[in-house]
Amino acid sequence: FARRLGRPARPWEEAAERVKAGFERFWNNDAGCCYDVVDGPGGHDDALRPNQIFAVSLPASPLSPERQRRVVNACARHLLTSYGLRSLAPGHPQYQGRYGGDQRQRDGAYHQGTVWAWLLGPFALAHFKVHRDAKAARGFLAPLAHHLADYGVGSIAEIFDGDPPFVPGGCIAQAWSVAETLRAWHELGAALAGSAASGTIGDTND
Repeated sequence: FARRLGRPARPWEEAAERVKAGFERFWNNDAGCCYDVVDGPGGHDDALRPNQIFAVSLPASPLSPERQRRVVNACARHLLTSYGLRSLAPGHPQYQGRYGGDQRQRDGAYHQGTVWAWLLGPFALAHFKVHRDAKAARGFLAPLAHHLADYGVGSIAEIFDGDPPFVPGGCIAQAWSVAETLRAWHELGAALAGSAASGTIGDTND
């Protein structure tokens, strides 16, 4: 923006470089993904959560292409379900696979394993970014089409259980679940249209 406005850009470039350098501390090389927290009360927290998918899906990433790929693969192995991403990997001791019970029990599971449907959009876009296969990335969104007829008819639920059979819960017609699904579907559809024009549908860099 500064360059376009003819203003000094260097201060912002330096700030961006500092942010990128600071983000390096979040990288957990042993796990092949990002720490959830650094410098916490107990040190670095290696809980695998979906927040890091935004470090890949957004246009400007602080991660190298190889690290982006590793983040997507880690989230696919441990967090991905048919209806969204788990808020915590099942192997964690605080993981809660069911969203139910009284309010205290539900609140305890809300961010401790419960699946959030809206995160499937950023995941699909991140997967496309690193694997360059729009058809495969769009396929992650397909199960939500079947869900349209089984809970809040014509819409998408807020959350699902982290364990099969992934029972829906929370708001029966959640705006951000719908919005992110539509956004990803549209962007991946545009990528597919571009691939069709160039004859490269399904082509990947793997």
